[in-house]
Amino acid sequence: MWVRLPAHTPPVESRGPRSHMAAAKKAPKKAPTKAARSRRPAAARGPEPQDSVVDATDDDVSDLVAQVRRHGGAVVGAYRDPFAGQMLVLASLPLKKVAATPFQRDLSKTHATRLADAIGAAGLFLDPVIAVPSRDGFWSPNGRHRLEAARRLGMRSVTALLVPDEKLAFRILALNTEKAHNLRDRSLEVIRMARQLAKEQPRSKEGEHAVTFDSPVFLTLGPAYEQRSRFAGSSYQSVLNKVDRFLDSTLPAALRQREQWAVRIMDIDDRVAAHVKTMQAMGMKSPYLRAVVVARINPVRFVPPSRKKDAAPPMSMAEALTKMAANVRKFDPKSVRPGDLALVAAIAPSES
Repeated sequence: MWVRLPAHTPPVESRGPRSHMAAAKKAPKKAPTKAARSRRPAAARGPEPQDSVVDATDDDVSDLVAQVRRHGGAVVGAYRDPFAGQMLVLASLPLKKVAATPFQRDLSKTHATRLADAIGAAGLFLDPVIAVPSRDGFWSPNGRHRLEAARRLGMRSVTALLVPDEKLAFRILALNTEKAHNLRDRSLEVIRMARQLAKEQPRSKEGEHAVTFDSPVFLTLGPAYEQRSRFAGSSYQSVLNKVDRFLDSTLPAALRQREQWAVRIMDIDDRVAAHVKTMQAMGMKSPYLRAVVVARINPVRFVPPSRKKDAAPPMSMAEALTKMAANVRKFDPKSVRPGDLALVAAIAPSES
């Protein structure tokens, strides 16, 4: 029996079984896309432009202004910062009265030379350093290389943005933008800050300084870098990222624990280095030999990284280091194949 249909529609019988199946199939669903982050600006905050200017004689900045003058500097002006309304002072300070924080990363002579050349070529020193009051003058948490460049250029003074809060001296990682930090730089700066804070606030707990230290990994690798400047910390970073957490003990006690962990990691690394020499003697010349060995002895190698910053680790630091030490003793260099080296080369970590 035929069913009468509009002229443009074929008869039902003309559709075979496959046609019915095709018609029944639903259109493929589009892969869900991640919701784009809202581009809406946050609620308005901070002072209006006309409310930003502060009289340098204001009581809120009088102590800072007095210290500038006491050390032979001159106040250029005062204002409220546009984010939180914090009172700030812009001043010209004698160069000899401004020093980089003592726990800051080591000076790079190459970078200081480049800065001096750039400033000399421009004919202007345009980027003020941030500084906080210190016992003998002022500390800068982010200006080591600019201060050195200024000294090389024979400058008498330097422009500084002064913040009354001395805690800002410990915010190096967030403030230092003049030269990118690599893993060694960050680890050394953080462990130096931890030692300084342990003297000043011995009863404070390590976890209370999480914002300052940024990552517990830096606290563990710092003592290793102090003893071995060329320590391959990046090889162990993936392990530590999964098991290392800020400690609930006081800073002095936490530092002692970190130093013990660093010693254990260096002992493991000595055995790794011995395996690397064996593989080189076997004719392997890849620069990723160390990374292959560490990947093989990694006890949390197949544990996916947690998206939650405060997630519980898959095992404790002590357990992870114990298993790594056992694994490195059992490691057989003959088990490594060329394909293993190629795979690690594609995903090898860097010191950045």
